[in-house]
Amino acid sequence: MKYIHLSDLHIGKRVNEYSMLEDQEYILTRIINIIDEERPDGVFIAGDVYDKSIPSGEAVQLFDSFLTRLAKRNLSVFVISGNHDSPERIAFGGKLMNRSGIYMSPVYDGKIEPVTMEDEYGKVNIYMLPFIKPAHVRAVFKDDPDEIQSYTDAVRKAIDELHVDTSERNIMITHQFVTGADRTESEEISVGGTDNVDVSVFECFDYTALGHIHRPQNCKSDKVRYCGTPLKYSFSEAKDEKSVTVIELTDTITVRTVPLAPLRDMKEIKGLYNDIMAKDFYKDTTYETDYIHITLTDEEDIPDAIGRLRTVYHNLMKLDYDNKRTRANTVIDSAEIVKEKLPNEYFAEFYDIQNGQPMSETQQKFIDELIEQIQEEYK
Repeated sequence: MKYIHLSDLHIGKRVNEYSMLEDQEYILTRIINIIDEERPDGVFIAGDVYDKSIPSGEAVQLFDSFLTRLAKRNLSVFVISGNHDSPERIAFGGKLMNRSGIYMSPVYDGKIEPVTMEDEYGKVNIYMLPFIKPAHVRAVFKDDPDEIQSYTDAVRKAIDELHVDTSERNIMITHQFVTGADRTESEEISVGGTDNVDVSVFECFDYTALGHIHRPQNCKSDKVRYCGTPLKYSFSEAKDEKSVTVIELTDTITVRTVPLAPLRDMKEIKGLYNDIMAKDFYKDTTYETDYIHITLTDEEDIPDAIGRLRTVYHNLMKLDYDNKRTRANTVIDSAEIVKEKLPNEYFAEFYDIQNGQPMSETQQKFIDELIEQIQEEYK
């Protein structure tokens, strides 16, 4: 069996107020091209199909087009909801789409029936576990809520209830943060790292197709892997190479990647204004159309720097200054400044200012848990 592993499409996402829909449409077509070349038996989409729980009409239309193109290729498609998705919206029409080989994860209710495929090596059981929190699992298994406190507890309980037959080949598709994974700035961060899941919970699977982390990487083995986003969604990913993951499962497993080239790349440039604006600097490059983060090292601020730079760098997203006088940071999208610190860090600073001393460990733990509860309530 051969499978393509995708995740975190984040269709409808805006980066620094720039709509990524055109870029997403382009990269989804490139993925279709790879699928035509690889001819897999199935495609996994491991959560965060959309960037918002209530996606725009344009985002829904783009994903509908992508699914329709996949359905025409006589393969199976497995889609789960991530933390950015509405599980109810992802599940809508799932029973009808099953007939077309499109499997949409239902809202988690403690019962997950695998989809079974078969080749000359035997059966492959594919389990679809959408993004879950401890509260979701406690609501289902009310007899032992005290045993389900952490995210690891929740995922382990959900998997234990599957009663996986390890004499057969088994694949898990899920959307969680596995402890130790390398994060980027474009991901949603939980307070205090409370969403960590230990990789050991996936030991019974021949392959675990993960979503949630935007940088492609293995988690201690080829058997547990994040495929990453198909596009770069922050400048912390500027040097990353995006790809799709290809899994070939016979009596052993082989994992490899196929690179993805975007319509517009993300690049970072640093230097003096006059040097950066010199034609010799940007000719024979794609800087004029790429998404750009520029750091100017001039000692004096350049009047109307953003407007003047955009005459050459048309998709300038972010501008910084790095010089002796200010070491100032001027960011076009002020929302990114807010994301530099977590809510509990802001509260700790406020407490210190108000009381003239830092919070105790007990107080810090209380605030972490309180903010986590609030985030769960109003997610």
